[in-house]
Amino acid sequence: MANAKKLMARRKQRNRAQIAKKAAGRPRLSVHRTGKNIYAQVIDDVQGHTVAAASTLDKDLKSKIKTGADVTAAAEVGKLVAERAVKAGIKDVVFDRGGYRYHGRVKALADAAREAGLAF
Repeated sequence: MANAKKLMARRKQRNRAQIAKKAAGRPRLSVHRTGKNIYAQVIDDVQGHTVAAASTLDKDLKSKIKTGADVTAAAEVGKLVAERAVKAGIKDVVFDRGGYRYHGRVKALADAAREAGLAF
């Protein structure tokens, strides 16, 4: 288990290094997933604060989704975070998948965010 955590931390660090090179002042759309929920937030690293956030625990989404641990729930979170970011004036972001593979729930969230108006 400790080895898996180390590998995840290395993937996350490697991903963040690439994002720092490519960001050019753009905010990042950060994704975190657990076994039961998925979370997304748009973070402005220059100013150091969160611009928009959404998760499967939001009251708006709880009634729409059956469970927080599937692709449809991730897509709903992607739409919601994109709507909130566009409302805050952010259209161009860098996608931060953390140490997760771009597959399944992470991919569904990214695709839904793109469809809802975010560019990355």
